[in-house]
Amino acid sequence: MVSKEMKRLIKMLKRMSEIATKKRLEDYRNAADQMVAIGEISEDTTIEEIKVNEISSVWITAPEVAKDQVILYLHGGGYVGGSINNYKEFGARISRASDSRVLLIDYRLAPENPYPAALEDAIVAYKWLIDNEGINPKKIIIGGDSAGGGLTAVTLLKLRDLNITLPSAAVLLSPWTDLDVTGDSIRRNRRKDPIIDASETFFMADLYIGNNDPKNPYISPLYGDLKGVPPLFIQVGSHEIILDDSLRFAEVAKSAGVEITLDVWEEMFHGFQLLAAWAPEGEQAIEKMGEFIQKHIKEEVQII
Repeated sequence: MVSKEMKRLIKMLKRMSEIATKKRLEDYRNAADQMVAIGEISEDTTIEEIKVNEISSVWITAPEVAKDQVILYLHGGGYVGGSINNYKEFGARISRASDSRVLLIDYRLAPENPYPAALEDAIVAYKWLIDNEGINPKKIIIGGDSAGGGLTAVTLLKLRDLNITLPSAAVLLSPWTDLDVTGDSIRRNRRKDPIIDASETFFMADLYIGNNDPKNPYISPLYGDLKGVPPLFIQVGSHEIILDDSLRFAEVAKSAGVEITLDVWEEMFHGFQLLAAWAPEGEQAIEKMGEFIQKHIKEEVQII
């Protein structure tokens, strides 16, 4: 039988671990906010804060875009950080490049709201666009970066399984598709990626997954059946520690008959697109994404 002293010690150690986790989470959220919230939004861009049901959201509209074309964008942050506030500048760039309005949503974050909260909010936002805004699903594209890229993929799977009409295509930037963290690039690129490291990846995955199976396809779309998913644009840097999440996911999708555009940028790190205000590679990457979006929205419109 465990002694009273040891029980007290275990309780104390658990409390210390909780305090350390809270501090680490706060530090990560602050660092993520500072990294993404750079650059100025041009004065001719419209920013409208709204509620999507109860979800804080924002419409971002560059000048003269097609108002009936919408990008539902799911921000990154490892499912534990990020917000619409520090993604507005990036959303403005996407709106301009894609000739579309962008809807950013503050989906719920772990550990306060672990899986499936983020997925539930993404589904609510997509249905809101169709039911409340009257947007044709074929004029919607879902996109996201990092965790938001993985969330984009699982949203497609959930929509398909719910028999809800899918969007015309999806954009996955450096997507986190394997929360079991089994890709070899975690080891291979550990000294090349200045943005995230393996310990952060495991830390964030544990907070989001909770007691669920990390190979659940609604958590890690790498392990899902992707049959019937619309065309995918996957963009990733060759120096990312989760590079294999993109490479393996592209192969799984291709095997399922999904149309794939895989765009690998040599020597780029995780989330390099978000630093478009500082380096030309980010802006060039966004332009390629915009070309894909416009191509697929226009193609779908012609079919209808």
